[in-house]
Amino acid sequence: MTSAPPEPTSAADATPEKRDFIRQIVRDDLASGKHAAVRTRFPPEPNGYLHIGHAKAICLDFGIAAEFGGRCNLRFDDTNPAREDPEFVAAIQDDVRWLGFDWAELRHASDYFEVYYLAAEKLIRNGQAFVCDLSAEEVRAYRGSLTEPGRNSPFRDRGVDENLDLFRRMRAGEFPDGARTLRAKIDMASGNINLRDPALYRIKHVEHQNTGDAWPIYPMYDFAHALGDAIEGITHSLCTLEFEDHRPLYDWCVAQVDLAGDPELLRPLRARGLPDEAGAPRQIEFSRLNINYTVMSKRKLTQLVADGLVDGWDDPRMYTLQGLRRRGYTPAALRLLVDRVGVSKQNSVIDFSVLEGCLREDLDAHAPRRMAVIDPLKLVLTNLAEGHEERLAFANHPKDEGFGSREVPFSRELWIEREDFAEVPPKGWKRLVPGGEVRLRGAGIARVDEVVKDADGRVVELRGRLDPESRPGMEGANRKVKGTIHWLSAAHAVAAEIRLYDRLFSVEKPDDESDGRGYRDHLNPDSRRSVRGWVEPAAAQAAPEQSFQFERLGYFVADRRDHRADAPVFNRSVTLRDTWAARA
Repeated sequence: MTSAPPEPTSAADATPEKRDFIRQIVRDDLASGKHAAVRTRFPPEPNGYLHIGHAKAICLDFGIAAEFGGRCNLRFDDTNPAREDPEFVAAIQDDVRWLGFDWAELRHASDYFEVYYLAAEKLIRNGQAFVCDLSAEEVRAYRGSLTEPGRNSPFRDRGVDENLDLFRRMRAGEFPDGARTLRAKIDMASGNINLRDPALYRIKHVEHQNTGDAWPIYPMYDFAHALGDAIEGITHSLCTLEFEDHRPLYDWCVAQVDLAGDPELLRPLRARGLPDEAGAPRQIEFSRLNINYTVMSKRKLTQLVADGLVDGWDDPRMYTLQGLRRRGYTPAALRLLVDRVGVSKQNSVIDFSVLEGCLREDLDAHAPRRMAVIDPLKLVLTNLAEGHEERLAFANHPKDEGFGSREVPFSRELWIEREDFAEVPPKGWKRLVPGGEVRLRGAGIARVDEVVKDADGRVVELRGRLDPESRPGMEGANRKVKGTIHWLSAAHAVAAEIRLYDRLFSVEKPDDESDGRGYRDHLNPDSRRSVRGWVEPAAAQAAPEQSFQFERLGYFVADRRDHRADAPVFNRSVTLRDTWAARA
């Protein structure tokens, strides 16, 4: 009697269950019945392009919601219109989808401006907020320090009616920018400076991309973020550790406004047909993704672009998601990095080699192989007839037959890498030398009989012979020789621009200014080099963003902007091996 075959295992079933402190909190909350479903959100400010650090937040926010059968919203924190641009909005949506995620609902903080305003009036009526006339400099002076308590604003004891009148006049646009703020009335002696009567609203006569000139006042981030989470019924509000000191203010805003207990505040949403699912979210902080040899400050990235030190936001040397994508990084590689780094409360710096290793691991498994020559030297096989041409079969992937095979043209004149020949070979050399032999990948064994030089003594051509008995399938095919090199048929190879990218910065801590130098002083002069090389016809036909391993050279991607079949452009994504380890 034979047993039934085992049930097939899906990829999801085969993936180990992820364990970290955030996921354990989620499991406990679901098990206890505190929440019936998980709801998260990714809330970027559309004032720049997302960088690799955001990839961790995206993977956590969307990944945890998916793992527990929940939902994740994409919410744009568009409360500072002077710094925001629709271009960034479109790019952020593109980045999230490229990483492999999609949102349950697309929201904007501006969707809730009416709710925020009503919530602010509620705080005023409850004696928990006041209009303050102090200037920004005076507010800083009154705030105190880490060792000294702050002082109450002289406007803190204004009556409710006066505060309501002034706030409504702020809303009507009567006062100039910076003339007044609405501040929470909490505790000027608090050890947490964020609780020392923080601003909730400021005056900004700036047109908003979604609401036009309807609002001359805008809510502050801490106020809008906390209430936005509450409005959307977010259960677990995940953010990086720098917001840990802001959590008491986050909790204060949620508790004092109490949207769940005061549904009248949500009336503007119902009037617009937007769902209101008010709840009491919990903020949880985790360590951000820090990688050496990078800068991730939006200000510094913006400066690199503005000063022309890089070729735009999607320059393949940039650590924006747009730049990494153009470099040839894959969503799977970035998700693998996030899994490999893990989730913790401890800030640490990841070595750049971990990022590169994740990309190599993904591309080694999924990138087809092709042949290319970056620094060409001609090899003429004189014992083959003029016009000799044949097609040789090559597997597209040495480890996976499912990739199939392709035909590569072979002829009398070949391009080989210049570095595969040495007139005076170093010790241990296994490639071509005068009078020496090497195996031409998949084609047979060749030797060099003649070295042709130009007037300056530079080698311009090699002439030799192909052993006819060493061709694949023939008796001499297994004859031992020390080295194997790749090649291209000169008659069939396609000229290509090959951009050799490397790390943008030459030191581990480009942000470290202890020696009086800034990050601009540490730009790697060898971070980009463009050469004219050759690729096999099957590589030239690649679609933009298609990745390959160019055998013996590294992993390359067809540039998503500039590549065409008749004018190929390939970007080096990563070398085959870590070339920086020996420099440390």
